[in-house]
Amino acid sequence: MKIPIPLIHRYILYTKLLLFLGLFASCTKDPVREVTVNPPDTTTVPVSYKNGIFIINEGNYNWGNASVSVILSDKNLVIQDIFRKANSRSLGDVAESMKIKNNLGYLIVNNSNRIEVVTVDNFKSLTTIPGLNSPRFMEFVDSTKAYITNLQKNITVIDLRSNTISKVIKTSTWTENLLKYDRYMLVTSIGKFSDPTSDRVPVVYVIDTQTDQITDSILTGKEPIGMVIDKKQKVWVLCSGGYDNFEQPSLLRINPELRIIEKKFTFTGIGKVPSKLCINPTGDTLYYLNGGVYMMAVSASALPLQSLIPSEGRLLYGLAIHPMTGHIFVSDAKDYVQNGTAYQYNHTGKLLKEFQTGRIPGSFCFSESKSK
Repeated sequence: MKIPIPLIHRYILYTKLLLFLGLFASCTKDPVREVTVNPPDTTTVPVSYKNGIFIINEGNYNWGNASVSVILSDKNLVIQDIFRKANSRSLGDVAESMKIKNNLGYLIVNNSNRIEVVTVDNFKSLTTIPGLNSPRFMEFVDSTKAYITNLQKNITVIDLRSNTISKVIKTSTWTENLLKYDRYMLVTSIGKFSDPTSDRVPVVYVIDTQTDQITDSILTGKEPIGMVIDKKQKVWVLCSGGYDNFEQPSLLRINPELRIIEKKFTFTGIGKVPSKLCINPTGDTLYYLNGGVYMMAVSASALPLQSLIPSEGRLLYGLAIHPMTGHIFVSDAKDYVQNGTAYQYNHTGKLLKEFQTGRIPGSFCFSESKSK
């Protein structure tokens, strides 16, 4: 069974290889790269993407071939590389995630160190927000402000009225997922990027969104990479254990009021790295990838032993739950070189549809109308 390597782990491996590869740069010809071939689409008339389901395709690290595909369920269409179609240029290098607010799409382009802001209807570029430090994820504080996590140095604060950086919250650590809770923003911090896992101090930062100050932190397992909140306002944090398997992965339930860990589930098995923690619309069922797709009730007393959706030889890489229907969307990155495939299942694990995607489909984003 193929086990997907999360981007954050591949990023570390690539960084460590750069110096080694550089030794041969002066005595070899430029590498011949395969031309990216997008899956065909037959769209010949203008359509609106407003009600679409967006697939964010990371593309290959340092190749500049990130893209976005869109599923238009009402028209039974899948359209590829819609940013390039709308703007006649590449989206950039490694598209990490996407968020939507006020009919604007915010595309977080990790290795290009920027955010592309587009109008959701047609994906036309409105502006570009540069000056980030390998940005990861975005969460809205309110209609005027958002936070962006970064691989290094800080958390970026965005003024949504001008779509510019208004300030930074200094951390010196690698920050990852965000979750709004009351007046606070909870942010997972993996530790200092340059440190080995043994020296990293993994925490969930508690940020007062009125002052943009870190006011507290909650210690977690190594490499906290996922975070959701359930129907009882309990926060769940998925920890991978470290890119070097420093410790066993774990799933934590945190009381955000008391800021303590109430429950800990430890994963067993060698070589498996759980990722992509999600929750259903009613807040009572967790989902995550661990080879296949696993489902777990928030009231469960143990981790599930069997997958809901087995990998069946696929490299399952991205996962999201539709915020209205509860349908499961999961992607297959194949070998990280071919164009991928996305699948839509119902909540019982029955396959409903499959779609072609761009290269390395890593995440999904649902339109505002689909999220209400």
